[in-house]
Amino acid sequence: MRLYRLSHDSLRFPAPASAFHEPNGLLAFGGDLSPERLLMAYQSGIFPWYSPGDAILWWSPDPRAVLYPQEFHISRSLKRFSRHCPYRISLNQAFPEVLAMCADRGTQGTWIGPDVAQAYNRLHTLGYAHSVEAWDGDELVGGMYGVAQGALFCGESMFSRRDNASKIALLTFCRFFRQQGGKLIDCQVLNSHTASLGARDIPRRDFLALLSQLLPLTLAPDCWQPQTLSAVTLNSDLNHCE
Repeated sequence: MRLYRLSHDSLRFPAPASAFHEPNGLLAFGGDLSPERLLMAYQSGIFPWYSPGDAILWWSPDPRAVLYPQEFHISRSLKRFSRHCPYRISLNQAFPEVLAMCADRGTQGTWIGPDVAQAYNRLHTLGYAHSVEAWDGDELVGGMYGVAQGALFCGESMFSRRDNASKIALLTFCRFFRQQGGKLIDCQVLNSHTASLGARDIPRRDFLALLSQLLPLTLAPDCWQPQTLSAVTLNSDLNHCE
């Protein structure tokens, strides 16, 4: 099996089914991070992920990690914390700052290099990439960003500088997203953190089938306008306590 090289003259991607089994989901390399190519990738169930300075790598893993908003798992400790939560949660009020803080991982390293930051800031300006922010007073203490495609939100990265800040941001977003007509959050690859919040693996073929159904759907008007989101309310549909 040979790795597919993308042409700068075409936005065409190979079929996700042709991705490598090891490393899981590696599909292609090259191309660029233009808005057109990035959007084509997300619409095809593909995303970029590579180290700064390396060639752009494109992935479509099998299985695929997803989170249904109504399945967000609220631990007992998070439920207790949410009763006296000090954070204000907002949408699209500090996208560049959220992206920068997601990239700032100290000695752990990051895949969010300057070219990636520029590309996603451009997607945000065009209205496709969005951020959720958690504030403690005027200080940004947690958040996440991703790309919206129909009734699907493709989560890219999250960060937390205070206890439970990113969890409360995601919990609040799940409730808001579902109210606006959102159906699914793409988590890409399952890890212990996202699994603890309710994400689970599904076969890639099922994800691609869902993708084709969700892309044509539209959310509520003005859904992505900068705004303060409602305070966390633990409704029965978001109350999976352990």
